[in-house]
Amino acid sequence: MRPEVLFPLFQPVTGLRGVGPRVAAAMERLGVTRVLDLLWLLPTGVVDRSYRPALEDAEPGRIITVEVEVTEHRIGRGRQPYRIFVTDGSATMALIYFHPRKDWLQRVLPQGARRVISGKLEVFNDQLQMPHPDHVIDPGSGETIPENEPVYPLTAGLAGKTLRQAVEQAVEMTPELPEWQDAAWLASRSFPGWREAVREAHAPMAVVQSAPPRLAYDELLANQLALSLVRRSLKRRGGRRIEGDGRLSGPIRERLPFALTQAQEGALSEILADMASQHRMLRLVQGDVGSGKTVVALLAAAAATEAGLQTAMMAPTEVLARQHARSLQETTEGTALRIACLTGRDKGSARKAILAQLAAGEIDLLVGTHALFQEGVDFADLGLAIVDEQHRFGVHQRMMLTDKSKRPADILVMTATPIPRTLAMTAYGDMDVSRIAERPPGRTPVDTRVLPAGRMPEIIDRLKEALARGERAYWICPLVEETDESDLAAAEARHRELQSHFGDRAGLVHGRMKPEAKDAALQAFADGETSLLVATTVVEVGVDVPEATIMVIEEAQNFGLAQLHQLRGRVGRGSRKSTCLLLYRAPLGETARKRLKTMRDTDDGFRIAEEDFQLRGAGELLGTRQSGLPEMKLAVLERDHDLLAAAHDDARLILDRDPELKSERGEALRVLLYLFERDAAIRYLGSG
Repeated sequence: MRPEVLFPLFQPVTGLRGVGPRVAAAMERLGVTRVLDLLWLLPTGVVDRSYRPALEDAEPGRIITVEVEVTEHRIGRGRQPYRIFVTDGSATMALIYFHPRKDWLQRVLPQGARRVISGKLEVFNDQLQMPHPDHVIDPGSGETIPENEPVYPLTAGLAGKTLRQAVEQAVEMTPELPEWQDAAWLASRSFPGWREAVREAHAPMAVVQSAPPRLAYDELLANQLALSLVRRSLKRRGGRRIEGDGRLSGPIRERLPFALTQAQEGALSEILADMASQHRMLRLVQGDVGSGKTVVALLAAAAATEAGLQTAMMAPTEVLARQHARSLQETTEGTALRIACLTGRDKGSARKAILAQLAAGEIDLLVGTHALFQEGVDFADLGLAIVDEQHRFGVHQRMMLTDKSKRPADILVMTATPIPRTLAMTAYGDMDVSRIAERPPGRTPVDTRVLPAGRMPEIIDRLKEALARGERAYWICPLVEETDESDLAAAEARHRELQSHFGDRAGLVHGRMKPEAKDAALQAFADGETSLLVATTVVEVGVDVPEATIMVIEEAQNFGLAQLHQLRGRVGRGSRKSTCLLLYRAPLGETARKRLKTMRDTDDGFRIAEEDFQLRGAGELLGTRQSGLPEMKLAVLERDHDLLAAAHDDARLILDRDPELKSERGEALRVLLYLFERDAAIRYLGSG
């Protein structure tokens, strides 16, 4: 079956009854523009309308459904509401309407007519009343009020009844699709067919604020198939053997002040083996804070240079890109490795000179930001692309890197944010993974303490003593400046206060500063011109000052575990004993208490990542817009990790048997990919 069967689901919602331009504009605020979007807009709850007492016995505060006779319309004066009195023979009730359309009310509720009413019963001045009933129907019309009714998220200008009716139409439009799941497997899990599962997701008695497992599994399988197909797409363009001869990597190793750890050597061996193979490398290197990923990447770049090829290293920010470039140039000083840096700040003749050298093959390793993607940045022969802080880039950016090379470049991506296995499967399933879980020798564990904010004067006194001994400290605040909306600590105000204690020794850096000012503040701290750096989380990644021994984090209860771990990793990078002080403001919620306890109990980034995933979820953990995570409409990764593992294994088995999805089941799986809009995989299949 061809994907054309899905065309009705991809039409605009304006094709549905009752959805005009105004309603469609309101739906768009919910992310709904097509019929398909309505299928994925799951109910958030259910309204029970099964309570159908006589009015004289009805309990105020409950939703009731009752058949009544309309006895009187009473028009309110001034700001008084419009009242319509009704009775069921046992008692009288007033239907209350504010800002009514009188002609509509008189047409829908004419005097003397019988109507079935459903809504919340209230009492005001000893009078039963129901403000703005949810349902008013003619009992002779054949229309009924459901005993249980799904509740959907709403927005201004969108009535619940209108949205429910649109969803009902969308559900009715769902076609019968060829079954892409194995029949025996479905039976073993008691999973229904796809169309039945869609109906179940919107059936009021089944509302549990989540998708049926069948639909969640379908989405996860589409995700895993897509990642595997993208991997094949990237790999099938072939690779080239990249083998170094040691003439650069040898001298670089000799210049290092330490020997590589066993974990670093293991990761490097995997990388060099990938590069030397005839297949293209697609490898993710996970390393805990301070594990030494950059040195491993540098030695991989040296191997590429030895083979006559160039390397691009992309960092997420200008600050980190320039820091990488400086650090790498210092490490390789005296060797033949030619390193340059290119960011959006480089303009005019300086930029032209770098681009000319790059195109002429006179730069071996170019460090930069996303500016490396831009048109006009042309490599003589790009052999290796290194992406730092991979969670900021997604599958499409990984594929874009291929366009900068004459032949497909090997891709090595790195992250200092340990990634839970569940997220690794969904975001990086197209890649092989290496872990550097061991830290270089000489790194002392950071003493982490959890303290109430009221002890700040004591902390400032301790800071004075430490700074007098030549140590340096970070002071992290969650906000840049104070606002009316938030009473969280602001960096600018805290900097002014700390200047009264430390004078010009207190520096300031935050994300709103111009790049030049940011760089200058960070460099002044690194050079020791300032010894206390007040900052926001702009220092979370990559800032390396071995002399820094104290990390103070205000409002620590408002940070995620992974972020706290990254910030803590800015200290303890030298041989001196280091301390991290987590300041909190009472009262602490249960989640915040668990978070701070975890930070105090362990410095294992991989364990912390798993805890953070369970406490905060995938979207918050990495940030859905920057994470490279595929958008999940139905599956919840924290809950559905068992389904994900099954989908991961199933996808591999499917593609081992049918690499191009051309069998009968494969054709059905192509429909599944269209249904969940896995565009990169669809493009691959279209070009196959």
